[in-house]
Amino acid sequence: MNTQEIKEVYDKYVIPNYIRNPILLEKGSGVDVWDAEGKRYLDLFSGWAVSLLGHCHPHVVEAIQRQAAKLQHAPNIYYTEPQGLLAKHISEKSFGGQCFFCNSGAEANEAAIKLARIHNSHTGKYKIITFADSFHGRTIATVTATAQPKYHKGFAPLVEGFSYVPFNDLEALKKSVDDKTCAIMLEPIQGEGGINIATKDFLQGVRKLCNEKGLLLILDEVQCGMGRTGKYFAYQHYGIEPDIMSLAKALGGGVAIGAMVAGKEIAKSLVPGSHASTFGGNPLACAAAIAVFETIEKENLLNNAKEMGSYSVEQLKSLQKTQGIIREVRGIGLMIGIELTVNGADLIKKCIQAGLFLNCTHDKVIRFMPPLNVKKQHIDEGLNILKTVLSKP
Repeated sequence: MNTQEIKEVYDKYVIPNYIRNPILLEKGSGVDVWDAEGKRYLDLFSGWAVSLLGHCHPHVVEAIQRQAAKLQHAPNIYYTEPQGLLAKHISEKSFGGQCFFCNSGAEANEAAIKLARIHNSHTGKYKIITFADSFHGRTIATVTATAQPKYHKGFAPLVEGFSYVPFNDLEALKKSVDDKTCAIMLEPIQGEGGINIATKDFLQGVRKLCNEKGLLLILDEVQCGMGRTGKYFAYQHYGIEPDIMSLAKALGGGVAIGAMVAGKEIAKSLVPGSHASTFGGNPLACAAAIAVFETIEKENLLNNAKEMGSYSVEQLKSLQKTQGIIREVRGIGLMIGIELTVNGADLIKKCIQAGLFLNCTHDKVIRFMPPLNVKKQHIDEGLNILKTVLSKP
């Protein structure tokens, strides 16, 4: 079927809750994707950072194919090797916690919220503080945790027990804590909010505050985790550890999977019957995620993320000098934001038309998040397209 035919199918049968570009994607390989008409696009956005290894990485494809022929689903009342081994990978690469598996970042954050509350149920504490411009998901609880009013519209009444303070404002946070607060939840790097980076003093201060007040520190690494910043997890840049961490997006290299990781003493509170996920930790998704960890190690992709991230920022700052429309370039590793002086929606449309996938968030921030195995030639190609688009009136 061609693009128009599929569009007609969508118009008739699919709820139009997404604004879609008029492109029918057909296949992908590495940083490249092709539409039904055979046009190639350079993907330097990776689908909200999901395609961590690019499209259809051979090792991930092989792992999925092998597991699909062996066992695709098993209820969580039985053991499976892929789930156990994936939990081991996550725990050993992070802070030695235990894992609960689900299917998305919203579900992982929902699990974190439930764990924080049940862990404190004997104390009567239930409130969670989050931060302006955060994004934690689309369920009714996680959309409440998301401190952006535009995502709340039409869903009142929201879930009780959430309050918001400015990001990177430790004094405002301290004033917001009361005798019912049980946790503080934040993204070390806010993705949807515009690639806003927590300062070291701030995040270390949050950890200290949690220790002093007996609060749980929940870090949402759904977008910034899995090596995107040049370390497996963004918190590892700050010399602190969370009590609870959420993962998703890149974890499965393109396959839907989420995970909530918690320190062992805290994890004990999630007793049988308190939380579950039918498809969470299924063998197919876990096999894909294991392959992602193996590929990161085998191909030395954490180091590549650092090198290509530094190169990208250097080139973007050079471009900034000739393009007044660029206000600021910021990021860590391959999680980079290009803040504009104008709304970026039309610019992104022009990039797509020119064969480059990027994204604009928070109206004026272009997200530049290539796969971890990106090469200089891909970055140069993408930035040449971006430069051309920026140079046109």
